[in-house]
Amino acid sequence: MTRNYVVRTFGCQMNAHDSERISGLLEQDGMQRVESEDDADVIVLNTCCIRENADEKLYGTLGWLKPWKEAGIAQGRERQIMVAGCLAQKDKELVRSKAPYVDVVMGTHNVHRAVELLDIAATRGAVTEIFDEAVIDDHALFPSALPVRREKSYNAWVTIQIGCDNTCTYCIVPSVRGKEISRPFADIVAEVQSLAQSGVTEVSLLGQNVNSYGRDLSLTARKDGDTSVKVRPQFGELLRAVGAVDGIRRVRYVSPHPKDMNLETLQAMAQVDAVCEHLHYPLQSGSDRVLSLMHRGYTAEKYLTRLAEARALIPDLAVTTDIIVGFPGETEEDFQQTMDVAAQAMFDSAYLFIFSPREGTAAATMQEQFVDAEVAGDRYNRIKVVLDRTALIKHQERIGRIEEVIVEGVNKRDENKMTGRTRQNKLVHFATPELLRVGTYASVRIEDAARFHLSGTLVDVGAAPTHKVHLSVQAVGQ
Repeated sequence: MTRNYVVRTFGCQMNAHDSERISGLLEQDGMQRVESEDDADVIVLNTCCIRENADEKLYGTLGWLKPWKEAGIAQGRERQIMVAGCLAQKDKELVRSKAPYVDVVMGTHNVHRAVELLDIAATRGAVTEIFDEAVIDDHALFPSALPVRREKSYNAWVTIQIGCDNTCTYCIVPSVRGKEISRPFADIVAEVQSLAQSGVTEVSLLGQNVNSYGRDLSLTARKDGDTSVKVRPQFGELLRAVGAVDGIRRVRYVSPHPKDMNLETLQAMAQVDAVCEHLHYPLQSGSDRVLSLMHRGYTAEKYLTRLAEARALIPDLAVTTDIIVGFPGETEEDFQQTMDVAAQAMFDSAYLFIFSPREGTAAATMQEQFVDAEVAGDRYNRIKVVLDRTALIKHQERIGRIEEVIVEGVNKRDENKMTGRTRQNKLVHFATPELLRVGTYASVRIEDAARFHLSGTLVDVGAAPTHKVHLSVQAVGQ
């Protein structure tokens, strides 16, 4: 009898991409995806541990999955629960103690073993498999040959790097994703070529710190005595190579680190037609003192200087950012400096967070310097006014323009409209005389603007989608 599965994803794009791989493996094993847990035999919770309430979400979900599993047993159904991802890596013993009925606890580098671990648990009982850097192999790191069930068939995530060598004091990623390891250049390009052949027209290069890509590759080669290897394959070179793949119309990437942003990357963005005019450029704080406490490796002046260079080189560049308020030790003066930088930067949009301590990070030990919750909340509200104002200004500047969008689907609030996304990653809701197929490129005249989206009317239909209506589970490169 066919078994059914559900994958629930918490967290970042890396987790979302891992979930696509897990889904692909389960379907290759003969399982069928369903939307409701009531219809499922296997539930996978792919977890994140970046935010403070991540563990609350996990254990809350696990709480109601216990009776779900017990109900299956009563019905004679073998139901299994898998906890994967960063929180599983970080809190493996805690997950097991709080929810002993979980069948598999799987770390961040064991995606390729998902089916195997479920089978082991079914025959031998619960299993915990957490990655050990001493035994990581390339297949586990970059499972490009693994089957994949993509959530969107016209675009795709492409992992170019995993892990992180930075020491940002608020971040748990290095502990749960391991050291920074770059995927071989040729493998990345080969995957993009395969995706293009299957009809994908937009790719997003994915990594914890994408613009430091290649640093470790040259170091390894030189240790092996290959002195012909240059300093490293630059991220800019990768953008050029991926952007040159026939059939790829749009290339995006997340997330870069300001300390590693160089002119070669910006020049590649400016010179390669396929690379989109969107830069996510995490500020975190505008105070040099707080940036130092965060171990960010740049100053506000350096950040703004590089941002000005980017805008000078890349016409019509949209810039988004991340900002944390209430970091331990942040004073009102520090906060005002962040307000000033945010105002100068004129971001198109921002992800704004109040600092939340994560166990295992250096910042979590700075308890004596924690900012009062009420003060942090007030700062959040004050800077949000600035960020919302600049976001609206940036959107209003686009009224009257004709923008190229890729169609993402029918508008959720008005079935007579469609939703698309511009090269600058802006969401556009637009009127159209007839519904367009997802993945279609279209021209839209922008007629109105809000803080988080644009509105307009269809002008012309451009390139039709080339992907299959239902992209089958596939192994890249096969």
